[in-house]
Amino acid sequence: MANSRESELHYPLGDALPAPGATLELAPGVRWLRMGLPFALDHINLWLLRDEIDGQAGWTIVDCGVANPATQALWEQVFANELAGLPVLRVIVTHFHPDHIGLAAWLTEKWQCRLWISATDFHLARLASGSTVGMGGHSAAAFFASHGLVDEESLAKIRARSSYYPSMVPNVPASFRRLMNGLQFQIGGHNWHCITGYGHAPEHISLHCPDLSLLISGDMVLPRISTNVSVVDVEPEADPLTLYLDSIRQMLTLPADTLVLPAHGKPFSGLHARVDQLLEHHDERLADVMQACAAKPCHAAELLDLLFKRKLDLHQTTFAMGESAAHLNALWLQGRLQRRLDADGIYRFSTN
Repeated sequence: MANSRESELHYPLGDALPAPGATLELAPGVRWLRMGLPFALDHINLWLLRDEIDGQAGWTIVDCGVANPATQALWEQVFANELAGLPVLRVIVTHFHPDHIGLAAWLTEKWQCRLWISATDFHLARLASGSTVGMGGHSAAAFFASHGLVDEESLAKIRARSSYYPSMVPNVPASFRRLMNGLQFQIGGHNWHCITGYGHAPEHISLHCPDLSLLISGDMVLPRISTNVSVVDVEPEADPLTLYLDSIRQMLTLPADTLVLPAHGKPFSGLHARVDQLLEHHDERLADVMQACAAKPCHAAELLDLLFKRKLDLHQTTFAMGESAAHLNALWLQGRLQRRLDADGIYRFSTN
């Protein structure tokens, strides 16, 4: 959902964007680059941090882009022109989604360095790169059907997406170094803190540097759109929305003047304002869902027009279905809605 209150945020670089295969410096030793993506969300921001490990000077990469020839070619330009002849020393990945971890195996092999990531997301990436976990196939189609998506053409396309994740993450490094909440470590002489977030991914890691007043937020806090928070087929009774909202509330303990480096959109200041906007947005959506379910029992599919005001393609519909189910599950698990499985095999939610 687009941010109607974006004017409350400040973009210190204005409309400036890194050129393809190049970087922009945001702070001493902190560089911003962008890679394209093969879907409606057409870019991801990646970060280069000047570093030194075991006495060796070099760079840390944060997030990787999807595995495809175009992204690899852009990385080769970065290596040739932006690293001052120094090597990559480690690759940090915020979470397991394809645009963040897709090229981790290629990068770590190329530079003979270690992947740093949370344990949960590492193991899920390893599993998903060889399967369809939460991403498509028959199980995902059955899950969406149970929440009211009954269009057979759409379900057939979802069943056919059996290689969705592996197509963008063909392999994952065999070993890793674990990141977890509260862990502190040095990057380039500065102390960085790991902040775990839940709801968008199983164990998302954001990185905060008090010295530089920077937050690499990954997908937890984005300036223009609301982070996708979905229920998926492997955990159908999950409550990711409550987890997500609790996670971003913790961001309010960071200094208000923190410069946020998001995975999508432009670096911005106004962290507290953006968290407040996201909390208000989801409060409004939850109220909308409650009102709809008070009028009549509803399933997730029939709430899509209520929650999303634009036309959705199939890729967007799968995310929207997961998010609609997340709002229903949150209210159901809080005891504010009741759930029943009707004779047609569809879950409907109501206030009585």
